Order: sequence, then structure tokens, then C-alpha cells
Amino acid sequence: MRTVLTTLFVLALAACERTPEPPSTAARPPAPTPRAPLRVAAWPLPATAAAQPDLVAAPDGTLLLSWIEKTDAGHSMRFARHDGRIWSTVRTIATGRDWFVNWADTPHIAATPDGALWAHWLRKSAAATYAYDVVLSRSGDGGATWSAPVRVNDDGTPTEHGFVSLWPAARDRLGVAWLDGRETAGAHGGHGGHGGGAMTLRSATFDATLARHGESQLDASTCDCCQTDVVVADGTPVLVYRDRAPGEIRDIVATRFTGGQWTPPRAVHADRWNMPACPVNGPSAAARGREVVVGWYTVADEVARVKLARSVDGGDRFAGTLVVDEGPAVLGRVAVAHHGGQAWIAWLREAAGRQSLWLARIAADGSRIEERLRIADLQGRGRATGVPQLVSRDDGLRLVWTDLVDGAPRLQGAVIATR
Repeated sequence: MRTVLTTLFVLALAACERTPEPPSTAARPPAPTPRAPLRVAAWPLPATAAAQPDLVAAPDGTLLLSWIEKTDAGHSMRFARHDGRIWSTVRTIATGRDWFVNWADTPHIAATPDGALWAHWLRKSAAATYAYDVVLSRSGDGGATWSAPVRVNDDGTPTEHGFVSLWPAARDRLGVAWLDGRETAGAHGGHGGHGGGAMTLRSATFDATLARHGESQLDASTCDCCQTDVVVADGTPVLVYRDRAPGEIRDIVATRFTGGQWTPPRAVHADRWNMPACPVNGPSAAARGREVVVGWYTVADEVARVKLARSVDGGDRFAGTLVVDEGPAVLGRVAVAHHGGQAWIAWLREAAGRQSLWLARIAADGSRIEERLRIADLQGRGRATGVPQLVSRDDGLRLVWTDLVDGAPRLQGAVIATR
């Protein structure tokens, strides 16, 4: 089976480099640039029978990949480190039977400058479907051992808590932001915010003893189940998420932690998408110095689009937007990276019962698409393919995603060489 999968994947990668998409219908995919100089190759991963990948760059330049596996003991969160050449030994972070596991609400791994590793996952708090807490664990020995988990949210309500973002808040402190459903108690098991209060956005920092500091509410009404993301731009954390404004407007906003507090959220772009439910399709961000780029999905004006905006002042204001893709085939689920002085964005499409993963390179000033190619055709359909992960290294980009093979999740990886 592994040989067959590898062959299929190599063929898909070859197609992205050599074969343009044929002309088609209203759901026409974007055409790849002829003779694209990018080189794409399969990236063997330390786990395949897994889902919910998270891929991040550590302060020392290595890459951390975490994932969830279904086991006889319930579910396990595992990880490995890549040093640019090889993968480390796979280690287990935690295992449990009481976890909440969902295609969209991915557990994350992070590293702080002191060398510590941190990981979060979701643990059921009551029988209701969407009653679960965020728990956090720390390792001071490179992932060999992990602390007992502590709850990030301490409200004690049987409601939804998740869609977490992590960032280094200091040498030995971790910043955590999460969607918090404590105000929705009694509203359909804490999910959806109908008949109760709204979903909120909160943040706190945790020190090396896992003590909580400076918890605050950032937004009193957000989208209920869209991913959040955070970057550190020239030392300033910039958090992006999907807001929920009066009139059920579900646009992407940004807030910055400066002067010891979070700024009032400001729209990345006023799409004015009227959406009476959660689209489960959050933004992704990347930064280099004071430049911040944000990619997102919207169906404003009843047209599905993937868009990108750029800020040159540390995420305070974003200038214009670039439409990366549009049309009924666009699924969104974006991942953004900054590499070689340019923004890169990956996203999913689905047309004629066929999903595909795409990547675009954006001009340095954010004004146009310089290159666009199909990375792979997926066997999976619908939401089970999750959200791709994209990070930058000195020698290029690394891309990881989930596919389904014979109904079972499988992780796939690609290396995009840019020189």
C-alpha cells in the first residue's frame, strides 16, 4: 500500500510541475504558470496513519511536526523534530480517552527560546458534544517527558473552548489565545451562541511552572468555530481571527499586543460577509520584521474567494487585498508563509468531486500572483482533509496536509525548493 501511495503522490507532484489544468467550466481552477521554476518533491514524514498535523518553526531553526493518532488507548498526540536533514525519534506527548478530536480544531505544538516545548489539546468536560476544555503541557527536556496538563480556561462551564493560537511571550513564557464559550452556557451545549451569550476570545500567558498570568477578554463576540492565528512582528504579537459583528458580519480582524495590552480589533479588510453560521474557515498569518501578511476565505457577495492582505506597519493597518482564487470550487482552509521576501499561500479547492491543493507565490509588494501551481490531487473529500500547514526554511518551503485513503486519514508532505 505504501508503494502505491508514494507512486500516486509522485505522479501528483509531477502533474503540478508539468501539466496545466485543462480548460473547463464555471469552477475553472487557476492555471499554473508555464515552466514554473519551483521544484516540488515528496517529503517523507515520520507518521502517515494520522491526522490534524501542526507544523511550526522553532527558535533554533528546526521544524516541529505534531499529529493525532487513534490508538487502543483512545487518541495520542505525537511529535518529531526535523533538523533540515532527518527526523528525530517520534515521541508521545499525551494519550487519553476523554479527548475532543475534530478535523478543524487542531492541537498545536510550540517552542520558547529557553528550549522548552509546549503542547495543547482538547479534553471533554461534560457529556454534551461541544463541552470541552483546552489543556496545556510543557516539556523541559526536548519532549522526552511532559508535565501533567493544566486547564488553560478555568471557568468550569461545560461549553466549547478551543481554536487556540500559541506564541513565545518571553524567553520562558508562552502566550495562549483561545475561543471561549463560557458566555454561551445553556445555548445548545455551548456551541453556536444561539439562545445564549456569544463566543468570546481570551488570552493569557503561562510561565515555566504552568501558572497563568494576565488573562483578559479580547473580544466579546467572535465567530464560534473558526481557527485563530498569531505571528510576532518585530517583537509584537499580532492575533488574527474571524469576528462576529452585528448583522452577522463575519470578517477577519486583527489585534496587537503592545504597551501591555491588546489593541481594539481592526478589520483586515471589510468584506462585509453576511453569514448566519460559522463557516469553520479561519485566517492564517505570517510575518517578517514589521511586514505581516494575512490570508483568508470569504463568500462576501455570494462568491467564494481566497484573499490576501499585507501590512508594513506591524499589523496595525492592512493595505488593499489580492484575490488569490475565486469561484464555486474554492474551499479555502488557507495556510500562509513568508519566504524569500515574498508571501506564499496554500489553499484547497474541490470541483467535480475532486479536491486539490494549490500554492501561490505573491509579489513582494502584495499586488499580484507571480506563480501558482497545483501541488497535489487528493483522494479525500469534504472536511476530513482538514487544514494544510505551511512553513518556511532557508532552503524553501515545507507543506503538510491530510488526505483520506480507503477512508483512513493519511499525512502527506512536500518540499518546495525556491532556489
